[in-house]
Amino acid sequence: MSNDSLDKEIEAALDGVDLQALGARADEDSPSAGSSKRSKSKDLMPGTVSGISGDDVIIDLGPRMQGVCGIGEFDETPTPGQSFQFMNRGRDEDDLWILSLRGAKDLEAWEQLEVGSHTKARVTGQNQGGLTLKIGGNEAFMPMSQISILRDTDASTLLGETLVCEVMEIDRSRNRVLLSRRRVEEGERMVALSEAVGSLTPGSKISGKVTRIEEFGAFVNIGHGIEGLVHVSQISRKRVEKVDEHLKVGQDVQTMILEIKEGGKKISLGMKQLEPDPWDEVPHRLSVDAQITGKVTRLMDFGAFVEVLPGIEGLLHVSQISTERIQNIQRVLSVGQEVAVRVSNIDPGSQRIGLSRLDARGAMIGSEDAVDNGDIQAALNQSPTPMGTNLGDLFKKALEKKK
Repeated sequence: MSNDSLDKEIEAALDGVDLQALGARADEDSPSAGSSKRSKSKDLMPGTVSGISGDDVIIDLGPRMQGVCGIGEFDETPTPGQSFQFMNRGRDEDDLWILSLRGAKDLEAWEQLEVGSHTKARVTGQNQGGLTLKIGGNEAFMPMSQISILRDTDASTLLGETLVCEVMEIDRSRNRVLLSRRRVEEGERMVALSEAVGSLTPGSKISGKVTRIEEFGAFVNIGHGIEGLVHVSQISRKRVEKVDEHLKVGQDVQTMILEIKEGGKKISLGMKQLEPDPWDEVPHRLSVDAQITGKVTRLMDFGAFVEVLPGIEGLLHVSQISTERIQNIQRVLSVGQEVAVRVSNIDPGSQRIGLSRLDARGAMIGSEDAVDNGDIQAALNQSPTPMGTNLGDLFKKALEKKK
């Protein structure tokens, strides 16, 4: 949030809230009433415990100066000789200084407040703009938008609670302190995110829930408020055209962490890596010169991609589509069309398959000119004098057999 936006937000939140009045009430409760511009640290008095009388702790303040402080203000029963800082609240009828240990701690906390520091504050009230709080005996205010990172937080449930807050603004001359609980929560969340991201490693499997779907992929919450992106190319080993046809918001998915960048701000996830690799089946189901039927999946200027096995595509180059020169591939083939092709080459290392609609001798597969290699070999085997056999006659016999 920019400073200008924050200033406008604060002004709107403070509309109708008299912080001067709040500060005045705080001054009335302190021994410095009527001199609020005087440094509050001057109201602190050092003293040493000299003894205990009933519920009072006797404090030596200096030569011929003594005061009393209620024993209930000490965390533990003090012992003679211990020294503390006290707030002076005036004198009693016996001319003893009335001291406050808690008041002194409140004053010290007030003096130590700085913008950006964290402090504990007790929620004392609620109004349209936000919450009123007390830091010790000093009043503070928290705008509604600074209460929590959760938008649906019910502010009334915080009444009477003591919160850890960050100081957004402090003006001691005006007794004005603005606090934010949201900033503390944001810091805690960043620490938690950093620790959670630190436990993630590329290659590990992790479950998540789809939170958002875009044309380029899906965002997945993998826990602790951490989201990663499954790019459309990483959803399945089969080609994915539309993400929402494969994934839905709220769907539980298994993913693999592919990459972590910028300290976890960008996490790439994959789903297809958890699927069986269809290339493992290629050596068992395809071979060079095998003739198969495939389905056209994409058309490009340089050729067509044809799915020859589930999740496996081969490239049918434009030069291998017909015996004639092809000017416009879309006039010859269409997406979804089934075509008979021959496997011209297989490169497992690059996961590439070359296809052709021409047989080994350059004739269109399925045409009358196409001759099966097996038929030619059978014709050769049947010839009593192979060396003297006319090749044209062999083709003729093979074609006749094919018919």
